[in-house]
Amino acid sequence: MTRFLMLAQDAGTAEGDAAETPVTLTTPEDAVSQLTAFKDQAIDYLQTHGPQLLVNIVSAIVIYYVGKIIAAILTRMLGRVLTRAKMDDMLVRFLTNIIYYLLLAVVAMAALERLGVETTSFAAVLAAAGFAIGMALQGSLGNFAAGVLLVVFRPFKLGDTIEAGGVFGTVEEIALFSTILKTPDNRRVIVPNGEITSNVITNNSHNPTRRIDLVIGCGYGDDLLAVKSFLNDVIEEDPRILDDPEPTVAVSELGESSVNFIVRPWVKSEDYFTTKCDLTERIKLGFDQRGFNFPFPSRDVYTHAIK
Repeated sequence: MTRFLMLAQDAGTAEGDAAETPVTLTTPEDAVSQLTAFKDQAIDYLQTHGPQLLVNIVSAIVIYYVGKIIAAILTRMLGRVLTRAKMDDMLVRFLTNIIYYLLLAVVAMAALERLGVETTSFAAVLAAAGFAIGMALQGSLGNFAAGVLLVVFRPFKLGDTIEAGGVFGTVEEIALFSTILKTPDNRRVIVPNGEITSNVITNNSHNPTRRIDLVIGCGYGDDLLAVKSFLNDVIEEDPRILDDPEPTVAVSELGESSVNFIVRPWVKSEDYFTTKCDLTERIKLGFDQRGFNFPFPSRDVYTHAIK
């Protein structure tokens, strides 16, 4: 490849030191003669080195595509081995992505070397270009470093329900530069890893159990013990509520217009939202059936007729 790039220089060495002599084109005939000479030498070069050059190009293409297939196969095999070793799926995907692109870089270097490109100098050029690109893409590199931190320290795993980077959703994938979340309304949100590690991460699925916190108010005229007994019955009738830790139903405060109860049962993390909604509904329907009051802010307005 490099010898082919020297063709223009060879074209100026027709006789002895003719290449060192500047070519002066004074008439159109001179230009035509120079182009004809260049064409003739190009044809001679292709006739001499063309077959080998063609073989090199085809070989480079074969090396690249075959190497790409082999890299994909090796990556899949590594993923299976890590999965059988009971490694977290999030970590498996992250490591296989990095290894795949590293293998692809090696394949590309091998293909270039088959074309005759000096990979040593090419690597130096890539290093310089990489430094310049790295300076321009500091944010992306920061997201990559944040992704490494997420994989190493594992504040959450695939399938966890988290709130991070201002987004609430279920973790679907941790990529090199971002984390993919699925929101409860089935939207796919891509959050940069740097946004996640630089802010508070709330993992709602890390622990196997969660506590439901409800504040239920009744009127001052209601039978306090009857209200408390009803709330306990609602808790005991729901099979999703755990006995250990023991649920809590107690009077928390005497408010301005209501007596407030705290209702704090424990459930499995996956049952949290459905149980909370069901309890709220049953308590409202039970209050209506038993005549208990839900106090709400009210204001008395007095009018005076001015004579």
